[in-house]
Amino acid sequence: MNTKPFIVGITGGSASGKTSFLHELMSAFSEDQICLISQDNYYRSLDAVPIDDQGVHNFDLPETIDHLRYAEHIQELRSGGIVEQLEYTFNNPTVVPKILTFKPAPIIVVEGIFVFYFREIADLLDLKIFIDAKNSIKLERRVKRDAEERGYDLDDVMYRWKYHVKPTYKQFIKPYRAEADIVIPNNVHYRKGLDVVISYLKTKVSTV
Repeated sequence: MNTKPFIVGITGGSASGKTSFLHELMSAFSEDQICLISQDNYYRSLDAVPIDDQGVHNFDLPETIDHLRYAEHIQELRSGGIVEQLEYTFNNPTVVPKILTFKPAPIIVVEGIFVFYFREIADLLDLKIFIDAKNSIKLERRVKRDAEERGYDLDDVMYRWKYHVKPTYKQFIKPYRAEADIVIPNNVHYRKGLDVVISYLKTKVSTV
């Protein structure tokens, strides 16, 4: 029997719907069948995040991610090891970060906007999934999310969208769409694509 985990990489532009997709994907499996390890917990400290010419931190650049540590942890999980990583709290001083523990499982899900861009990570992936949506829809979702979850005002959201998010998508995310094994449109909903992915991964659980 094959004991090597099956590693799934999921990417897409900001507010394309990755988080909702992941939530439903994870809920289709038991905790001992699947492990999610997200790029979001590998941001570098704030003093290492680049500042643009207006003095605004730009979190939408590859260098904000400690990708070598991320790749190392994915490899550790693939080898059957247990990984611990400090939770990233989006610089929210009211949140005390927890120590996150990731345990090996038959399916390992690797998620983030740069997981296809970093070769050290992309080369570890057995299946690449790209969640796609129109820019206008992504912007609407991002405005709603950043206002409700992160407390950003509209001017801040629009500035980051124009000068950080859109350029990053064009340079570091969209070019790697062609590498995806599956592209899932999410302008309305991703249900059909999600069902296909779940069905396929169920076969991997039974053979790992």
